[in-house]
Amino acid sequence: MTAAAAPVPGPAPRRLVGRIRHGDRALAILSGTAVAVILAMLAVIIVDVVRGGVGTLSWEFVSEPPRDGMTAGGVFPAIFGTVALTLLMTLAAVPAGVATAIYLAEFASTQSRVARLVRVCVANLAGVPSIVFGLFGLGFFIATVGKAIDAVAYGGHSVYGRPCLIWSSLTLAILTMPVVVVATEEAIRAVPRELREASLALGATRIQTILRVVLPQALGGILTGTILAVSRGAGEVAPILFTGVAYYLPHLPTNLNDQFMSLGYHVYVLATQSPDVDKTKPQLYGTALVLLTLTFLLNLVAISIRSRSRKRARGGH
Repeated sequence: MTAAAAPVPGPAPRRLVGRIRHGDRALAILSGTAVAVILAMLAVIIVDVVRGGVGTLSWEFVSEPPRDGMTAGGVFPAIFGTVALTLLMTLAAVPAGVATAIYLAEFASTQSRVARLVRVCVANLAGVPSIVFGLFGLGFFIATVGKAIDAVAYGGHSVYGRPCLIWSSLTLAILTMPVVVVATEEAIRAVPRELREASLALGATRIQTILRVVLPQALGGILTGTILAVSRGAGEVAPILFTGVAYYLPHLPTNLNDQFMSLGYHVYVLATQSPDVDKTKPQLYGTALVLLTLTFLLNLVAISIRSRSRKRARGGH
């Protein structure tokens, strides 16, 4: 007896093909419309800020401190404080985030309760409002850690038990760490398994394989997470509101326990606390334009580093 031949599937009905094509077109139209709306909103914001702030920009504006009740002078202390805050935040968030991602992707098993707990914590941190991070920084870093440092090292004198640059940076580091963890873990998991196996077969240890093979291949994703963290942290106001930012400081912070000015908080102050909003409006738009430009430059530096690392990785192969 011969087995009956399996039926050969015929071409899909024309109606079904037509429905699929119409669905694809509808999805493409909806996606394109969403992108157009987002780009239009972004263009409106940028045009408004540039139009209102370009007349205020000058060398004196970016190199002098504010004066005359924030209605004259410049924003150099705020620029310096924002750059220092962002750099310290990056130095704290990126190593911790990368180390966490390495554990989750390379060492933790799929059944590990610790890994599940870490992922739950990362997901919860990503959804916490930024103002809560500010309250956490005030209660933990300042009232607990700072007070303990003062009691042990400074005889109870208020040195670190007060709002300052280091506590604001660490608070922002915790805020932005989930972005680094998620981006780095995805980048590490995208590295082909064959590269790990080849490295181990040549006698390299697991640590050497991670440091010399996996991380260089995942560097582009790590820098992508860093770019996203810098973009968010540079303009945050709520987390630093209780932990270190100041209304007005004519001098620059020189120590980690100094308070500082920030461009984001400076915009908030000019928009809400000024007795004459119309008089400070040019300063407001100028500060907002400087903040956008500074964030763009920080991202541009990170993107340039990422591009060079990818070129080196391709050249190495």
